[in-house]
Amino acid sequence: MWSQLWFSDSNLLSRISYHTVLMLKKAGQFLSNLQINLLKFALSIRAYSPTVQMFQQIAADEHPPEGCSAFVVIHEKHTCKTNEIKKLIMILCFKTRPRPYLFKGDHKFPTLKEDGPVVVLYAEMGTKDFVKFHHILSEKAQKEEIVYVLRHYKPSSRKMYLSGYGVELAIKSTEYKAVDDTQLKGMWWESDIQGFLFGKLKQMHPDLKNNLKEFKKHLIETTDNMEPLKVWELQDLSFQAAARIMSAPVYDALKIMKDIAQNFPIRLAVLFTFQHFHEILGIQPGEARLFLNGLHIDLDFHDPFSILETLKLEGKVMHGLHELGIKEETLSRFMRLHIHPTDDTYALDIRHSSIIWINNIEQDYSYSTWPASYQELLRPAFPGVIQQIRRNLYNLVLFIDPVQEDTGDYVKLAELFFHHNVPLRIGFVFILNTKEEIDGNEDAGIALWRTFNYIVEESDTSQAFTSIINVSGNVLTVNHVKDFLRREYPHADVQSILDIHSEYDEGRKAGATFYKKSGLGPLPQALFNGVPFNREEMDAAELETIILQRIIDATGIFQRAVFMVCLTFLNEYFLMDQHNVVSRINPSILGAEKRYIHFRSTSVPFDVDDFSTFSFLDSQDKSGVISDSMKYFTKKDEDALYAVTIWIVADFDKPAGRRLLSNALKSLKTSSHTRVGILNNPSSKIREDNTAIARGILTAFLTQNNSNLKSFLNKLSKEETAKSLAAGTKIAKFLIPVSGMDGNTFEKKYNTLGLDIIKTHQMFCQEVLKLLPGQMAVISNGRVLGPLDENEFYAEDFNLLEKITYSTSAEKIKAIVKEMGNSSKRVFMSFILHTIFFFTSVVKVNHLQDEPFYDVVAIVDPLTREAQKMAQLLIVLKDIINMKLRLFLNCRSKLSEAPLKSFYRFVLEPELTYGINKHLPSEPVAKFLELPESPLLTLNMITPESWLVEAVNSSCDLDNIHLQDVSNITAEYELEYILLEGHCFDVTTGQPPRGLQFTLGTKNNPVMVDTIVMANLGYFQLKANPGAWTLRLRKGRSEEIYQVFSHEGTDSVADLTDVIVVLNNFRSKIIKVQEKQSDILNIFSVASGHLYERFLRIMMLSVLHHTKTPVKFWFLKNYLSPTFKDVIPHMAKKYGFKYELVQYKWPRWLYQQTEKQRIIWGYKILFLDVLFPLAVDKIIFVDADQIVRSDLKELRDLNLNGAPYGYTPFCDSRKEMDGYRFWKSGYWASHLGKRKYHISALYVVDLKKFRKIAAGDRLRGQYQALSQDPNSLSNLDQDLPNNMIHQVAIKSLPQEWLWCETWCDDESKKKAKTIDLCNNPQTKEPKLKAAARIVPEWVDYDSEIRTLIEQIEKEKKNRFFQKGN
Repeated sequence: MWSQLWFSDSNLLSRISYHTVLMLKKAGQFLSNLQINLLKFALSIRAYSPTVQMFQQIAADEHPPEGCSAFVVIHEKHTCKTNEIKKLIMILCFKTRPRPYLFKGDHKFPTLKEDGPVVVLYAEMGTKDFVKFHHILSEKAQKEEIVYVLRHYKPSSRKMYLSGYGVELAIKSTEYKAVDDTQLKGMWWESDIQGFLFGKLKQMHPDLKNNLKEFKKHLIETTDNMEPLKVWELQDLSFQAAARIMSAPVYDALKIMKDIAQNFPIRLAVLFTFQHFHEILGIQPGEARLFLNGLHIDLDFHDPFSILETLKLEGKVMHGLHELGIKEETLSRFMRLHIHPTDDTYALDIRHSSIIWINNIEQDYSYSTWPASYQELLRPAFPGVIQQIRRNLYNLVLFIDPVQEDTGDYVKLAELFFHHNVPLRIGFVFILNTKEEIDGNEDAGIALWRTFNYIVEESDTSQAFTSIINVSGNVLTVNHVKDFLRREYPHADVQSILDIHSEYDEGRKAGATFYKKSGLGPLPQALFNGVPFNREEMDAAELETIILQRIIDATGIFQRAVFMVCLTFLNEYFLMDQHNVVSRINPSILGAEKRYIHFRSTSVPFDVDDFSTFSFLDSQDKSGVISDSMKYFTKKDEDALYAVTIWIVADFDKPAGRRLLSNALKSLKTSSHTRVGILNNPSSKIREDNTAIARGILTAFLTQNNSNLKSFLNKLSKEETAKSLAAGTKIAKFLIPVSGMDGNTFEKKYNTLGLDIIKTHQMFCQEVLKLLPGQMAVISNGRVLGPLDENEFYAEDFNLLEKITYSTSAEKIKAIVKEMGNSSKRVFMSFILHTIFFFTSVVKVNHLQDEPFYDVVAIVDPLTREAQKMAQLLIVLKDIINMKLRLFLNCRSKLSEAPLKSFYRFVLEPELTYGINKHLPSEPVAKFLELPESPLLTLNMITPESWLVEAVNSSCDLDNIHLQDVSNITAEYELEYILLEGHCFDVTTGQPPRGLQFTLGTKNNPVMVDTIVMANLGYFQLKANPGAWTLRLRKGRSEEIYQVFSHEGTDSVADLTDVIVVLNNFRSKIIKVQEKQSDILNIFSVASGHLYERFLRIMMLSVLHHTKTPVKFWFLKNYLSPTFKDVIPHMAKKYGFKYELVQYKWPRWLYQQTEKQRIIWGYKILFLDVLFPLAVDKIIFVDADQIVRSDLKELRDLNLNGAPYGYTPFCDSRKEMDGYRFWKSGYWASHLGKRKYHISALYVVDLKKFRKIAAGDRLRGQYQALSQDPNSLSNLDQDLPNNMIHQVAIKSLPQEWLWCETWCDDESKKKAKTIDLCNNPQTKEPKLKAAARIVPEWVDYDSEIRTLIEQIEKEKKNRFFQKGN
């Protein structure tokens, strides 16, 4: 029987034989034998067909013009006529259309300009139409008129047969029967084999004993019958199989293993005739492992498609190293090197004197009771609990400018950690004005610094820190500091502390110097154990949570270190001794994204001066020529071996280029491992008059020794030199005769140098480095950093780059190169440079010979499912790669049942094979021949995890196959879908958004499949096929509640709303999506009694009429009437808002109010931190008797400047009410000082901040203290926050946010954003009357609501009568 699997691919070449042979012949001119074999293997498994099919799907979504075999799309306009291209491009100049989305796998014609019109050609390469379009489009792309993109397109559809999967015929409902094992093993000769009695034959023909033995062996191996095994035969079956494989010739061993593993049920009789052996290889008996060049290939995870990618990557590295002449043992040593991978997370060394530590966990008395042993880290603790150990394990350093607006938030955060005894050492670096003439009377930052030093001298650093927190002001001023000194230190001489001769100014410049040297970005900055927080994490509202999480994460690292005895009392600097600790942070150097020049040694001696020849070389040869011709300057003159090679790229006739050169020269003063070369990248057309300095530099390299060269370059890098040259001074005048510079030789070479070498440099910069004219870059051992901005790379950056390059790879490679014994230092350093390039992928290769080969180690029990697959895979690998195989048979002993109960075929071939007609390739097929007829079999497809296959054609029931009933069975399967899998989480809660729905589709068909997110790991899966797909939230509830926040593993940029996913191979695609709840306006209100509920409904309507943002209302459930609760669902349905009723039981320990109105007031302010879910970030309270005339989203988004809530102050513009303004005199006047008294009719609460600073606890504590006095807190809901204004800050909202006729004049009403119907103590006018008079729209709102309620009542009555009838 046989089984096939095929895939509906729309691009199968009908003349594939001819095309394949032609293609391979052409490719052979550019590829090595290994690469050709890998290409054949890729074609065999159809590795690139999904990519072709992806482009077909994209083309189909563009609606190709009818009758066209090739067409172009220019910003949504289509044509298959070449003469219309120019016209469509011209139209773009006058009418802007959106640029098309370009995928990562798109083939873009190389060009430096990316902002031109995008022309996408859909065509099949090699056809006449393709050639016609390509000629025109490539010409325009070379002129930088367009961005030219090619996508493969061939409108046809045929079946394509696949390989790379397994087929299993499992024995169904059959078990091996154990029999009496007391029979003698000598009975083996007496058994009947296919009718032959070998015992009798042996007696009759003793001279043919050996021949009979071989004949019997042949019969046993070819029998199709499945004889039951005896117990003693089962026990060592695995070892018998191993012995059979080991006894075979080397070239047959894999075939024998494949035959035994894949046909085990009919090969049993072979196995028990051989003696077993025992060899355990460090893993559990029966386990399987496969290693390719030291890389573990997990056969449960890897499939032929991922193995192909590994083979290509490994082959590239091996081939490159072999070309460098690395062979035998030396090569083996290179491959065994542990090249430490560069870490994305670098830490700044915080052992610096400018950091002012406000506490010391190890020395301060307040921590003296804490245990000091590191072993305490290993004690069990509840999850999330931070263990208090008297060690400076956790360190927070804040870089602050005291006069910045948000500095106070970070200082208060530090205070929060300090006063709550969190085991966190806290340090500050003050970034202050460094000008000597500026003193504390002019600059608030300097004033604060001197005040801080004064308090330190008077008491200590901790006291100074806690004192400066009390310096008032959202934005610090000198007066704030002076007021603080006069208030807290009345005996201090303020002027002597602050003036220019102050003795408290010591160390003022240290912080700014350290900050500049550190390379950190804009202030404020924070470091946890030296690691900087990114800009998103520096949100003061979120930073507390992030720091606590960092502490918990670091605890795990410390626990492992203690367990491994890396962290002890003797190792106090464990943190700063780590490999990722640096003295400067530069994202360009330390970032994860790395680009390398591909070096290739060339035996052809090209001259860098020969520009015309250089222009015809490919990029790798260009790199080789530049590398071979490069001259260098170093720190010392001796011929040392330098492991780090740096090239600086710039226009040295421009100031920025000269500064970069000057910084490189400065860095050499402290360098030990670096040599520096230069590349010219002129900004404009190259002429003699605009390349004077560049030619001078090149001439100096060619004519001067190292010492003279550096001195001359120092002169040329100065601006006064450039000005003199521009004024007409000859460059020879700048030679330094005292140092022995040969002026005649220099001048002669300078005058004959020409411009070709600069043209060569410029071409290399543009074509290989992809730099625009004049752009700067730095290249370190082949790694390209750039383009760089002006003043982006300082001497400290060169030193950092040297350290990173040397420590991660160069140091270890240099050590081996030094032992190789080559006499030429220049050859050595070139060798290091080229070798490091091949280590950018960090590989493990154990051995190489004259030809590079893969070192494959296979560990397997021959009687396991792993062996069934591994045997065929190893046979295929042997055919496509030069492989050194070590096969270890890891057998299990004392088997009690048959280890395999199935026949197996792994459909995989090393290259395409052709049938009888030689025109089309043979179809990959799994064939099962000479199967036993007796057992009942079932067929299973063992495919890659991401494949969904279905049977489309079969000649029998594939689940119950009985070969006695049918003679020949065929089955065909189709690859119906490739899975797109993912995980989804809510960024607010960190939990899966259970029930969230996704859809997958294309531009023209947005919803083709859909799915729901599971609660388990937020998992979801969608059925797809090769193509470009758009993942969206399903319209409806999912889209209303959530929006995509971020995504990983996709093909669209992070800020793109639609998530684009490209499936272009047969491997699984797993993405990660983070969601957050959609923008929603949360409004809180309270009401009691029908009158205020009437006001409340009108307030709601006014809110809804003035915002487009979705609204959710929150009502205090305790006091709402049944009528209101009946009407609210109907209102929500009609006006499209959400609502929720909240309640909280007044705690018995908190002083109870007895008056209902005061209880409601209490709920407005006392329980804000516990009334609402933690996911609610901000909420706005609006009194029921208010009318809103503006979008409350504006109020919600208002910056509260670090305060937990914002209130509007009482108006004071209506002068006739002055007598009633109680806050203008008495207690409130003295308590508030210059602050205002705020009204509680409207306020916005930042609930995250409110909870973080424990504002609810503070308010309840003050309430408990004051409420005992019946004369206090008469207006509870607004007296309490105003009373606590010094402890819980209030952001004063702009006056227009709340207008009240009682307190505000008529003129200010025009700007009112809300109108409050507050009581008038003078007129005592009823609210209903006042509402209709003051707010004209109130009557319309009231009428609209009344109509709705009447309609609800009418519908209710109709339902009642219908029910009665």
